[in-house]
Amino acid sequence: MIRIIMLLWLFAQPAAAEAVTPPGRVPIDTPRYAPAYPWLGTKVVQATIASEIAPPQGYGRVEVPAGSFADWLRHLPLKPRGTPVLLYDGTEKSDQEVHAAVVDIDVGSQDLQQCADAVIRLRAEYLYSRGTYSSIHFDFTSGDEAAFRKWIAGYRPTVRGSSVRWGRSAARDSSYRAFRSYLETVFMYAGTLSLSRELLPVADVKQMQVGDVFIVGGSPGHAVIVVDMVERPADGRRLFLLAQSYMPAQDIHVLRNPADPGLSPWYTVDFGEMLSTPEWVFERDELMRFAPE
Repeated sequence: MIRIIMLLWLFAQPAAAEAVTPPGRVPIDTPRYAPAYPWLGTKVVQATIASEIAPPQGYGRVEVPAGSFADWLRHLPLKPRGTPVLLYDGTEKSDQEVHAAVVDIDVGSQDLQQCADAVIRLRAEYLYSRGTYSSIHFDFTSGDEAAFRKWIAGYRPTVRGSSVRWGRSAARDSSYRAFRSYLETVFMYAGTLSLSRELLPVADVKQMQVGDVFIVGGSPGHAVIVVDMVERPADGRRLFLLAQSYMPAQDIHVLRNPADPGLSPWYTVDFGEMLSTPEWVFERDELMRFAPE
């Protein structure tokens, strides 16, 4: 009888109030989905951009849709603090003062994953993690499209100069190993010039979004990607984080802000006509965006 009374009493207690999130909005630091970073395998993520790089006082992270590219970038895994940036051959980058954090993602064993390639890698990994294989396609510098769907079907390119021919020479394969093989080929024949032709220009830098890319196409050229943004509610001022690889191929890393060490690693959207990063200076009209999936 006592147990029955106790159970009745417990059921009669008011339920703990649940946090209510407005429709279309999600909590900032705890995504509602499980971000997938296939290259990690079974490795447990210990630190992410969102957990390790705090907004300046008075700022909060901008809201982004759960499962979006922006959310995925914000939760990229990081290597332990103080980790040096390594080149593809395992040696240290000569200048260790340009980075605030190192993304926990491999660079490969060849001098391939440079600046534009790192942007391509992140975008492709996100799409692969969601299973949207038909959205994974990039152009070679020649202008020829390299679609992962074609690669899955067993087609491989033969490149002679600016001539590209595709022929079926492999078994059907959509494994992660096949995906990485596809990316290595893209890295060989794509670059800042081809990527800049694929991206859409952002007319006003104040409309910047996480996932946008500052890019100069050419040889030399460079590209960096916006991996997080914060906003100050008091006046709407926004800041952003940038990540890059460089030449030779090296770990993807979050950049410091050499123009404002007090604000670093954050950059202000109101940076003026020129954006000074540790290894490149961009113009404000060189901000671009991936087309919607």
